[in-house]
Amino acid sequence: MKNILCYGDSNTFGFNPADGSRYKKSQRWSGILSEILGAQYRVFEEGCNNRTMYFKNTAGLKQSGCEYFCECLKKYDSIDFVVLGLGINDTQFFYNADETTFQKGLMSLISDTRNSFNEAKILVLTPSIIKKDILNSFFAQMFDETSIEKSKIICNIYKKIAEKQNCLFLDLNQIAQTSDTDGLHYGVEAHKKIAAAVAQIINNNSLN
Repeated sequence: MKNILCYGDSNTFGFNPADGSRYKKSQRWSGILSEILGAQYRVFEEGCNNRTMYFKNTAGLKQSGCEYFCECLKKYDSIDFVVLGLGINDTQFFYNADETTFQKGLMSLISDTRNSFNEAKILVLTPSIIKKDILNSFFAQMFDETSIEKSKIICNIYKKIAEKQNCLFLDLNQIAQTSDTDGLHYGVEAHKKIAAAVAQIINNNSLN
């Protein structure tokens, strides 16, 4: 059996933009991924609402992606594949992120993965661009127009790093859009598309 770690933010956790609840395992992409891949794979879901990548989050350790990642990795004896889905929360306006923020954050996650599980394959997910709908949602207290613009630069940064670091790469903008409800989180159909795309990459890069 091969072990897959899905480490991300609220869209990995399965935040439902309609009511703020958590999608059932059969509805969120990391849970659906487990169903698609079958018994030969074991999928560990390590998503967390409001998890940043680079910045230390005042909400706590688990919400601070880079800081908590090493502790998370210690929970597992063996990891064969790591799926990284972070960065969008770093665009919150009070963090004042720039290109270096995303570069350092992703490089830290890649480095920590290889220090703990050197043979593990890494799949980098680019989060979908934030929609303007967010400006009329609850999340307008954290995200603004600059957040939307910063979300547009993440893809090229991640792609370059993934290629240089010999990581696999998936731009979720090519797979699914965020919900019109809040412009930040995915609906059920989007989760299905993401799960299918991630599963295809894993199957195409056999761990056997």
